[in-house]
Amino acid sequence: MSMSEEVRLAAGDVELTITPENGCRIASLRIGGAELLRQGERYGCFPMVPWCGRTDRGRFLNGATRHQLPLNAPPHAIHGTGRDTAWHTARADKAEAVFTYDLVDPWPYSGRVTQVFELTDTSLTLRLGVETYGDSFPAQAGWHPWFNRVLDGSAVEIDFTPEWQEERGDDHLPTGRRIEPRPGPWDDCFGMPDGVDVTLTWPERLELKVTSRTPWVVVYDEQEPAVCVEPQSGPPNGLNTAPRLVTPIEPLEIESTWTWRRL
Repeated sequence: MSMSEEVRLAAGDVELTITPENGCRIASLRIGGAELLRQGERYGCFPMVPWCGRTDRGRFLNGATRHQLPLNAPPHAIHGTGRDTAWHTARADKAEAVFTYDLVDPWPYSGRVTQVFELTDTSLTLRLGVETYGDSFPAQAGWHPWFNRVLDGSAVEIDFTPEWQEERGDDHLPTGRRIEPRPGPWDDCFGMPDGVDVTLTWPERLELKVTSRTPWVVVYDEQEPAVCVEPQSGPPNGLNTAPRLVTPIEPLEIESTWTWRRL
């Protein structure tokens, strides 16, 4: 990818790099020269849209209409189509940028997705919006960051107090039962009805809070190099179990803020 295809935002000694051609992914977030996001094959932070996590065998209903999505994580469809799409840069200033793309096949409905980034020297605010150009349809939106487990030699600690954990079946989908939160390692969805509030602390280095008004977060820390804290507008398989309709008068909108302080 050429440098011309990157959008760079800066505030103080904080630098954010976005690659709109590669799924409008955050490729890099550097605070005082330290890279917070994993690099390599699974890297950065990508938007999950128009669905989050796994959709059961790629199938979902809209009313009585059945749809089949490609199985990109067999036997399921995972994480939407936005991360595989080239986005259009609508606006990019020194510390704020706006990107859009139009929903097309394999998503069966027409519409527009907008992603907004606002950077300060102590925070990053992310926004996703999904609008329809015609028929109403169920959708989800969220983010999938890969935070480096170790920062400058300091290993991350995860702190959050969910009200419940979605019981995960052998098929990696929620069973529909809500259970007492269990200790990690996790690849699990949690309910935080007062809003997502997860603190990542790299002792003596950095504290980072991931917050969102949405009540759902997936925490994934089963891989050695990175941990993922994923605010999302519904649980995995939510197109089927908790459909949120995008209508001509009501788009789907979700926001998350990452706030940090040096320790």
